[in-house]
Amino acid sequence: MKSTIFSLLFTLLSTALLAQTGTVSGLVKDGKTKEALIGCTVRIDGTQLGTTTDIEGKFTLANVPAGVQKIVISYVSYKAKEIPNVRVESGNTTAIDTELDEEGKSLQEVVVRANRATNTEIAVITEVKQMKPIAVGISAMQIQKSQDRDAAAAIRRVPGVSIIDNRFVLIRGLAARYNSVLINDVITPSTEVDTRSFSFDLVPSNIIDRMIVFKSGSADLPGDFAGGIVKIYTKRRPDQNFIDAGFTLGYRSNTTFRNVQTHSRGGLNALGLWSADQQLPSSFPNRAGDFNTLNSAQRAAYAQLLPNTWALSPTSVAPDVRFALNTGRRFNVGDVRISNLTSINYSLTNQYADIDFRVYDPGAVANTVTQQYKDQNFARSTRLGVLHNWSARFSPAFNLEWKTLFNQLSTTETVIREGQNIDNANDVRSFSQRFENRSILTTQLAGEHVVSELTRINWVGSFGYTGRWEPDWKRARYIRSIGTNDPYTVVTPNDPTPTETGRFYSKLGEYTYSAIANAEHTFGNPTDREPNKIRFGVYGERKNRDFAARFYGYQTVGNASESLRQRDISTVFARENVTGQNGTFSLLDGTRDLDSYQGINSYIAGYVSGDVNFGPKANLTVGFRGEYNDQEVRAIVRNVDTRLVSNKIFSPLPSINFTYKLSERTNLRFAYSSSVNRPEFRELAPFRYYDFNLLADIQGNTTLTTATVQNADAKWEFYPTPNELISVTGFYKYFNRPIESLLLLQANGFAYTFFNSQSAQNYGVEIEARKSFENSSSAFLKNLTLVGNVSLIKSRVVVGDVVTAPDLSGQINEYQGVTDTERPLSGQSPYLINLGLYYAAPKSGWQGNILYNVFGQRIFTVGNIQNPTVYEMPRHVVDINVTKQVGKSLELRLGIQDILNQPVRFSQDFNRDGKIGKDVTSRTADADQDIRNFRRGSYYTISAVYTFGRRIIVP
Repeated sequence: MKSTIFSLLFTLLSTALLAQTGTVSGLVKDGKTKEALIGCTVRIDGTQLGTTTDIEGKFTLANVPAGVQKIVISYVSYKAKEIPNVRVESGNTTAIDTELDEEGKSLQEVVVRANRATNTEIAVITEVKQMKPIAVGISAMQIQKSQDRDAAAAIRRVPGVSIIDNRFVLIRGLAARYNSVLINDVITPSTEVDTRSFSFDLVPSNIIDRMIVFKSGSADLPGDFAGGIVKIYTKRRPDQNFIDAGFTLGYRSNTTFRNVQTHSRGGLNALGLWSADQQLPSSFPNRAGDFNTLNSAQRAAYAQLLPNTWALSPTSVAPDVRFALNTGRRFNVGDVRISNLTSINYSLTNQYADIDFRVYDPGAVANTVTQQYKDQNFARSTRLGVLHNWSARFSPAFNLEWKTLFNQLSTTETVIREGQNIDNANDVRSFSQRFENRSILTTQLAGEHVVSELTRINWVGSFGYTGRWEPDWKRARYIRSIGTNDPYTVVTPNDPTPTETGRFYSKLGEYTYSAIANAEHTFGNPTDREPNKIRFGVYGERKNRDFAARFYGYQTVGNASESLRQRDISTVFARENVTGQNGTFSLLDGTRDLDSYQGINSYIAGYVSGDVNFGPKANLTVGFRGEYNDQEVRAIVRNVDTRLVSNKIFSPLPSINFTYKLSERTNLRFAYSSSVNRPEFRELAPFRYYDFNLLADIQGNTTLTTATVQNADAKWEFYPTPNELISVTGFYKYFNRPIESLLLLQANGFAYTFFNSQSAQNYGVEIEARKSFENSSSAFLKNLTLVGNVSLIKSRVVVGDVVTAPDLSGQINEYQGVTDTERPLSGQSPYLINLGLYYAAPKSGWQGNILYNVFGQRIFTVGNIQNPTVYEMPRHVVDINVTKQVGKSLELRLGIQDILNQPVRFSQDFNRDGKIGKDVTSRTADADQDIRNFRRGSYYTISAVYTFGRRIIVP
């Protein structure tokens, strides 16, 4: 009994003694610039207690024994600082606000000055950990390890994210239209004409500082999202003066050194430009009616103004080349610290594919082919990108930045299609010679003001321009009787149609003006770990789009001889054959009034949010955002300026984010937000666009309405060490009137439009893990990092009894029973998997990684009662990258992307069971059919990056 009582008393005494602990928190700054220092080591002298400062220079040490302690703070290139006589009281927090002074001696290696690092893995993990909304991110350091060439490749490493067509992002399996993208906190416009999508391959990886993907909403974020919000931050200012140059050679297994057919656009094609004769002459009548009232000879005279550039030329595909030049400069002008970062990127790349394309009879008998083709598709793409950033630090309280990002892109695509139209008993040989040019510019002037230690203000003024041209897209179709050796004859119908022989021109110009202002005020002691804050701001944007398209089709005048119509593509439309006389060709204008439109969008938003802290462990952030959006589409119809669409909507968007700290390393988060999903101009405009590659017309729908989304999330996250993470997230979304694509009822070929379903639900779970082995006794394991994430998602759409959609003429109709009433959400993947194994041995200069990515089958286009739903099928992608540092100036890289080279497959669900595969219960085994199938080819790259010089910045 005595021993039991003694043991109990000893336990209670020990517990009481152990309970005599407090917390030390604080902020560490640079003594001269007053900027926060990230990564400083903070420890309690004589103990094992220690930590590092986070992205804001803050630190927290818990369970510090009560009493008088000595704090020791150290950081590379700074004098270590000891703070004696720090009193720690039981159950209380002791706050320390201190500064470090730079060492007076020069270092032999690169010295990182006072700028706060944001591009490291630890910095991004810390930033995400401190955010109120649920978010994930990827750092420039991880992107460099992966050797990802652009933002599209890099963002695949983020949990719950996958890529379509190597450039469009899906978050939580939701289509690209459900994501908002911001560059340096400014909303980017859609880079595509036909869909709402931002092309992530426009952003080279070497200009990225970090990317943050927000999975839940908050008042300071745009409200137009459902999948997520991607913020891309470009590099701000260099840590030292430098000049880097990199060169890459690329080999694609099914493309490089292959003999292909292509066509030339002349001019500076290698820079994404084209010669002047590719443009439609200004002398052409502006309206189709004026042109078509001319006689055939007069119209042919206009046709002779167009160059005879139909001829194809054989070429052997050279290896891909990429070049990057990066410079950084810092200098002082009086007391103002000026810095400049400039990056120039150029690439010339090639892609060839043999594409199997089939169209099936949707009747009762499976695998009845009505059309089958083999497309030889060769595309040569160029990109010239420039990042030019200036930063001026006038004082610790005022920073001014000017950031400009410009991309000039072009694609020269040549398609030769051979096959059979079995329904029409014809062999077919078709040609498409397409050139697309895009110019994308964003420039921003931004200021940051520290009004006081408690109040901060920032603002951004932005201008954006998007230009897209398709000059002289030439299409021709030849036919002959099926199964014969007769010569092919060019098809020139009297009624011009985009599916037949002709020339197409389009031009788009979009101008965007934005103004943003944000403010933050802290209540109480700003050095508290979780001070109470209020944030508020406004966002205004004006967007103007002008789009114009023209189409001209060749026609036969009288009875043209067979020998003329059987001439090859290079000579059939020579000047002497296009005279408008009997037996020759002339030209007709097939342009409709609705093939040109103007889009105007005015958007203004205001928000306010605040933090409520329930002790040191619980934090609640409540916010409200109000968004007013005025969307208008106009066109000149029969010489009258006509308003086709006018959507004026105010959207109240509340949000709640709650964080509970289970421990210093473990958080439990809950989030709710209301958001919207607005239609794009192209989805609204009744413009009919023909996609040659898909044999499909795309038609806009003027009746589309804004969808609303309710979002709920719960996340458990655990940070074993500063660069390790384990998290589990569950989410649920409810959509009212979601926007989807639909196959129109059409006898021949495919036609797509956009429509509002009645409602949809989406729910799932995401698991993320990041594991390092820094404490391992094995030198090899210490250099390893494992990164993995898995997303499992389920969705269900209720279409409703009536679908409101246009036919190909643009006439709006109400269809009943046109499609399945319930199915998965269009574009939704049921699962996503990303895995990565990284190796880095700094002493030897070796780095390497193996990366894996796959997504589940997702609906590409919703089917109808005639045509089954089309799915994009999974592809398993494996990449390997190796890097070797040679000396201090040269880095060599070897990359192998898409080693497995699995086919890109689009399959239709013939038996309509929601699955692609064999149906053993049916009399028609293997009923589901591939309609489009091709391989991109494994891609091998070798790169060299040389540093011409880095030197220590002298303040």
